[in-house]
Amino acid sequence: MADDDVTAPEDAPAPDDASTRSGATSNPSRRRIVWRWTKRIVAGLGIGILLLSTVAVIDGWQAFGKAPAGDRLARMQASPQYGDDVFVNPQPLYNDVWIMLRDLFGASPNATPDDDTELPVVMGAQGRFDTPPASGLRVTWLGHSTMLVEIDGTVVLTDPVWGPRTSPVTWLGPARWYPPPLALNELPPVDAVVFSHDHYDHLDYPTVLAIKDWDVPFIAPLGVGAHLEYWGVPVERIVEVDWWDRVPVGELEIVATPSRHASGRQVFDQNRTLWAGYALLGEDHRVYFSGDTGLFPGMRDIGERLGPFDLTMIEVGAYGQGWPDWHLGPEQALRAHQMVRGELFLPVHWGLFNLAPHTWTEPIERVVVAAEAAGIPYVTPRPGASFEASPPPGVDRWWPDLPWRTQAQYPIVATKVD
Repeated sequence: MADDDVTAPEDAPAPDDASTRSGATSNPSRRRIVWRWTKRIVAGLGIGILLLSTVAVIDGWQAFGKAPAGDRLARMQASPQYGDDVFVNPQPLYNDVWIMLRDLFGASPNATPDDDTELPVVMGAQGRFDTPPASGLRVTWLGHSTMLVEIDGTVVLTDPVWGPRTSPVTWLGPARWYPPPLALNELPPVDAVVFSHDHYDHLDYPTVLAIKDWDVPFIAPLGVGAHLEYWGVPVERIVEVDWWDRVPVGELEIVATPSRHASGRQVFDQNRTLWAGYALLGEDHRVYFSGDTGLFPGMRDIGERLGPFDLTMIEVGAYGQGWPDWHLGPEQALRAHQMVRGELFLPVHWGLFNLAPHTWTEPIERVVVAAEAAGIPYVTPRPGASFEASPPPGVDRWWPDLPWRTQAQYPIVATKVD
């Protein structure tokens, strides 16, 4: 009797109510709806990215620059550094995409200064250029790789960046953390402008537009002159140099030096132009400016042929283990200083833009540790401050105390270097 209560008769019809029929068809229907909306969202994102890219290309078209042609291209093609339609490094650059992605997703929360952090920038000329430097050598660091170098009566401006972003457009890309410490009209008369390569944080389109009428030589690596001429710099003022080329500027000699880096202002012009550092050789002083570079054996040649240097201005910031050959990193920057036979060390290429995932103060913190351990004299001027190399100023610890990784925790080691 109990079995009859729980067991359906053998000839009972199969369930056929409305809820069962609905359940049988609802899952495929839901999947179709989800798939339809997924396609719409993906298509919308694709259209949005396409529109944004189109606007960026149109807005940044002039800033992209110009491809070299004619005699300029022929001279590039004759360079020992040129091969397979691009410039090449004797030691190729190593890249590891997975490590780059790891670092990107693990970026420091302090990669840029907090909004409420007021950096102690030295603003304005304040009459400091009215009197020549007593030592014959004075440098004003304007942030990143922009320096005003007064050397033995000649004034050289390096990689001038007065624009708001390192980007072809003014509304997207890494923004500067503080306004230019000096207005262009506050600079003393400049005798030469040098550019190390054509990346946006070194060759700044709005700045070139602002200074294109200066009656001075614009010295740049091979191919970069095409950008300058396109933006209005008279061709007779453009001096394009290969590695080891020498350019006299008054009593000063400016020598283009090898570096290990890359170039390009958009997807299709990678390594189309050359990159370089510079040695400024005066009657009484010598200064080395690295430009952007990874460590490479040829730095010893620079020291042997052009050193020793009273001052080196070497990049220390924007580095990662996934791209260890593009930039030096702090410890290798000091090693480069020794290789080129430098005396006083000025760390540059930091303190203005967020170009890497590390804490923004990490490069200078590691420089301090490494320089103290090696006994290398160094300076840490505030952005906009001027200093004379002799006697060197004391170390000014102007940046905030933030968490950072040591060399042991995050070493940067170049490839193909003993």
